[in-house]
Amino acid sequence: MDSNEIRMNIVELTDVVLFSTSKRNLLLSSSVSSMAGLAPEGSQFDAHQYDQKMDELLQVDGQEFFTSYDEVHDTFDAMGLKENLLRGIYAYGFEKPSAIQQRGIVPFCKGLDVIEQAQSGTGKTATFCSGILQQLDYDVVQCQALVLAPTRELAQQIEKVMRALGDYLGVKVHACVGGTVVREDQRILQNGVHVVVGTPGRVFDMLRRQSLRPDYIKMFVLDEADEMLSRGFKDQIYDIFQLLPARIQVGVFSATMPPEALEITRKFMNRPVRILVKRDELTLEGIKQFYVNVEKEEWKLETLCDLYETLAITQSVIFVNTRRKVDWLTDKMRSRDHTVSATHGDMDQNTRDIIMREFRSGSSRVLITTDLLARGIDVQQVSLVINYDLPTQPENYLHRIGRSGRFGRKGVSINFVSNDDERMLYDIQRFYNVVIEELPQNVADLL
Repeated sequence: MDSNEIRMNIVELTDVVLFSTSKRNLLLSSSVSSMAGLAPEGSQFDAHQYDQKMDELLQVDGQEFFTSYDEVHDTFDAMGLKENLLRGIYAYGFEKPSAIQQRGIVPFCKGLDVIEQAQSGTGKTATFCSGILQQLDYDVVQCQALVLAPTRELAQQIEKVMRALGDYLGVKVHACVGGTVVREDQRILQNGVHVVVGTPGRVFDMLRRQSLRPDYIKMFVLDEADEMLSRGFKDQIYDIFQLLPARIQVGVFSATMPPEALEITRKFMNRPVRILVKRDELTLEGIKQFYVNVEKEEWKLETLCDLYETLAITQSVIFVNTRRKVDWLTDKMRSRDHTVSATHGDMDQNTRDIIMREFRSGSSRVLITTDLLARGIDVQQVSLVINYDLPTQPENYLHRIGRSGRFGRKGVSINFVSNDDERMLYDIQRFYNVVIEELPQNVADLL
């Protein structure tokens, strides 16, 4: 099979199926609670329309290319990786590749364009970091790979993983993100790096000022592509892409790949290998999910305070929908002598870094935040996520609760549901084919 044929393959990640069809239908039709039952009035999510759009996008000239890309590598040793890259992978603590790594590392190493999708916490970052580190020419200290991420936190997280995995290769990585001194970025880039990880605004600025030279860039990765390609960053990504060399390898990685994101990737990808999970196979495996029926918005605070002793046993992340509410809830919790940390996009970069460092070290145990920062929180010890507010989009639910149960550890998510939230809870259950049950009394035993 030549590389063009491989490029045209579409791969389904079929080993992460949540329910068999018959069981799924049974679960969906059974009303575990009023909330898991009939569609509430005004339900926004149209499963049929969503799937139809996906099917259209996955066809070329009316033909589906679901011929399988069969290479699955059960061990890192079998992937033909450089000895010093393997040393970095094992030193980082990886032992056995996850499903996405078993399928996704090798095609990227071969220089193929790839679209890869798998749930949060399964090692997507390490997948593209390994692919990049394998292909760099370490004798040339020029930027050869550019990785874009939607938030500063995520860009810095990727930089850490890249540096750790490439430790024995002597890789030079730099994170170009907003909220930092431009002149410092320019100085580091001037001295030479192999990989730049950054947010679109600062990266475009560095390219425009010619501080970041694109001449040697041969790999371009979009992480959390659905977020990146949503309204805000679409034009910026396109502007950056225009400045890159014509012959370039593109990798798109995401936990969810809605039709809009898939559509845009067509513009700058050359018949990629697609390692995709269908909507009803997006698993939230290993994460127990519950709801608490709080009925009224104003009763959520009391419910959270009742749960606080349980929260502090482990590390927890609490999600709300607005920056203002982060501040409000933080004040309310502190006024009741509960210790909490908070972070959101209005804080300056330095403050956010200090708060995240405290949370990672475990000196702070409860973090209140918004969706914007959901994807940059990679803290291994988090085992509980509370949705104080349900997300406004079903897709964001996966990113939020994926903060717990990282890489196979067990996790719990608790959703506070007022009467106004019933519609969204129903949509989330339909989107992921799950039934979210009422929180039992013994929640502490589950953590």
